[in-house]
Amino acid sequence: MKLTLRQLGYFVAAGETGSITHASRRANISQPAISAAISQLEAELGAQLFLRHHAQGLSLTPAGRELLKEAKQLLKQAEGLYSAAAALGNLPRGELNVGWFTTLAPIVMPELLQSFIAAYPEARIRTKVSHQEDLLDSLHHATVDIAVTYDLQLTPDVSFRPLASLPPHVLVGAEHPLATRKSITLAELAPLPMVLLDLPLSREYFLSLFFSEELEPNVAWTTPHQEVVRAMVANGFGYALANVRPRTDTALDGRPLRRILLAGSPRPVRVGLVSLPRPKKTGLESAFELHCQNSITSEVLPGMVSLEQPRTTKRPRSGAQKS
Repeated sequence: MKLTLRQLGYFVAAGETGSITHASRRANISQPAISAAISQLEAELGAQLFLRHHAQGLSLTPAGRELLKEAKQLLKQAEGLYSAAAALGNLPRGELNVGWFTTLAPIVMPELLQSFIAAYPEARIRTKVSHQEDLLDSLHHATVDIAVTYDLQLTPDVSFRPLASLPPHVLVGAEHPLATRKSITLAELAPLPMVLLDLPLSREYFLSLFFSEELEPNVAWTTPHQEVVRAMVANGFGYALANVRPRTDTALDGRPLRRILLAGSPRPVRVGLVSLPRPKKTGLESAFELHCQNSITSEVLPGMVSLEQPRTTKRPRSGAQKS
């Protein structure tokens, strides 16, 4: 694991205040985030940086005092680099660590990052693709600066900027008995075999759609991989629920899929930006947020078809139903 400037900043706050509580207030961040940053630094450096005194705060070890001096100097140099970057054409520079929800990443990330890097060629973007629980944990451990994800069980200590709303829909294979339907209810789906996307918090969301109507879905297959879900559905193992709307209407093996409207008013998920509240954001993070705000809406998302376009254009295929 590489050390980050944010982790060093949290360490400096703790070293200068001698208290996790005071460092948390000074950095405007949660106490667990301060503790996690210190633990990660100690693990990375292989040295104890603080002595923990019950009810009496922290005191630096000799190694901690040496690191405090070096960290303060490094942070000062980094601030100088940001100032110099701001003076060069006012284009944000530096490195930004962006987390991506695993189902959004292969669809939204490439197009959005391509346009962002074209606008800010001096920016360096590092990406992490994972599920919701891991992304939130990465934010608290300062290994991710901001995440493009859903509003699934967000904790009170994070901020969420909504960008788009994605209602759920039904996916079936082209030969499925429901393939010609325009819409379907959850009650009709409940007894049929379901292929469930088995990711933390995602599975709870999909199952809650049934539970909210006092229904029990027939979960026949589970997998944490979105493309496996699509392939199994395309091959007739069952239906699936999804929120993303890829521009392609085929699974990876080339078999066609059909997207069906889910009747009623099922709860959508919102795509947005999740970060930890901070008094001041870097110019690069602010530029990325603005770019996402301008690029992602409920009607148009990078890599997805619009809500008004229920299916992509079908490729000619023997026996396939035209829509």
